[in-house]
Amino acid sequence: MVGKRALRGKFRKNVVMRLKRTTSHAIRILIECAAANGVLVKTGEISQRLDITPLNVFKVVHLLSRAGFLEPVRGRNGGVRLARPADAIRIGEVVRAIEASDVEVVGAEEGGRSAKPQLNSIFDSALEAFIGVLDQHTLADMARGRNRRAPAAPAQRQSRRRPTAGSGRAATAVRN
Repeated sequence: MVGKRALRGKFRKNVVMRLKRTTSHAIRILIECAAANGVLVKTGEISQRLDITPLNVFKVVHLLSRAGFLEPVRGRNGGVRLARPADAIRIGEVVRAIEASDVEVVGAEEGGRSAKPQLNSIFDSALEAFIGVLDQHTLADMARGRNRRAPAAPAQRQSRRRPTAGSGRAATAVRN
């Protein structure tokens, strides 16, 4: 027989909060569009770069367009681009638009009539707290690959000039 303490530790390791795959795709597609800096991106390119099936890309782009995050442009030279600046799109907004907004505890009715509303309101509050944290971060933050609370220090860039063919000069280091 396994003790309660051992079970608690075992279950803690396996506790993972997951968003829907559609939400993950949506955020990745928005990051891809943010990186394009207003240039139209074809859904086929998004599908290849992000390794998402074209059908799923179309579905998510449709959802994001209806929610006002993407602007689709039809036609031969069409594609998608952000409908708003990346720093005006909060990650919490995206999650709210794609994920279900309510959490319902399955089987709560077995515990009595008063248990269901209380459990559901607790989980709804927890979901709002989670999304509240996501509201502190923008799409621009994610596209830059950094967290708003702990911005990365600016990197020192070094470039090397390569000699042109036949110039006979050695490569020199230049600091920007």
